[in-house]
Amino acid sequence: MDKQQIQQLRDLPIEGVAERLGMEVKRHKALCPFHDDHHASLSFNVRKNSYRCFVCDAHGGTIDLVMGVGKMGFREACEWLNSGFTFQVSSFNSPLSTDSKPSTLNSQLSFDASKYERFFERPWLSEAARHFLFEERRLDERVVRWCRLTSWRDRNGVEWLQIPYYDREGKLIGIQNRNLGVSSSKIQDSGDLKPETWNLKPEAPRFKFPRGAHCGIYNLPVLNRLRPCEALYITEGASDCWAMLSSGHKAIAIPSATLLSRQDKELLSSLSFSLSLTFHMFPDRDAPGERLFRQLQQVLPNLQHHQLPPDCKDYGEYFAKLKIEN
Repeated sequence: MDKQQIQQLRDLPIEGVAERLGMEVKRHKALCPFHDDHHASLSFNVRKNSYRCFVCDAHGGTIDLVMGVGKMGFREACEWLNSGFTFQVSSFNSPLSTDSKPSTLNSQLSFDASKYERFFERPWLSEAARHFLFEERRLDERVVRWCRLTSWRDRNGVEWLQIPYYDREGKLIGIQNRNLGVSSSKIQDSGDLKPETWNLKPEAPRFKFPRGAHCGIYNLPVLNRLRPCEALYITEGASDCWAMLSSGHKAIAIPSATLLSRQDKELLSSLSFSLSLTFHMFPDRDAPGERLFRQLQQVLPNLQHHQLPPDCKDYGEYFAKLKIEN
């Protein structure tokens, strides 16, 4: 890997790298993974593309963050960033972990799809999942069935939405578990089963991934339904993709605002060439969203930018508001 490639990795948006490591970023802050942090003392400087903790003084850029959280050497961290793969994170206050040694790259781990395929044969949605998908997000039930979303509850009573990633042939290649912010023990203690109690935040990361899971472009099976010169929408994250599908558009998603892998870029470029598609995007109303648009535009020169209303941070929120108004 030459100096130019390493610089490109350093230029990846720092907050997106943090999200792919399992850190929950809000208002340019996150819980520091380098000490027992409970008050989001790690800050991100998106202009300098760096991070710093004002408690333990951990600081650096994208590669430093991956090296620190993943307990990797410089070369391993660069390879992980370049691959676009994701590790499983057990908690914000623990180092990044997998079922094998932390220094092992996900590209060297195998994802055992047979352990998970049965969960998506007959998807089941808990009350919390149904509230999130149909009442909060206002999604079309046909979209939820198409995406085979299911739910589960861990031993700590935390509710999770389980999101399968398939390749174009329908083979399961990865899973993203999204924390629904529900702790059944806390709800039971409060004696309140109302949806507003679901905002209680359990001590768990926002996202978890099984070891070896490859969560690249989301909703790849829809590509087999594309016709020449048709419109394809690109969203940031699976939930925005569900909203776009519920709007009646064919859509795929990039899992986060960063780490668009080389293989994903080549796939998008080949689609543009072979089918003469028109590409569309409603970037999130933040700096990482606009950076993702510019990154995609380098691969897809005809990518069209659509502006969200000032009061909507992403397409999912915009879609939900439209459904409520109508």
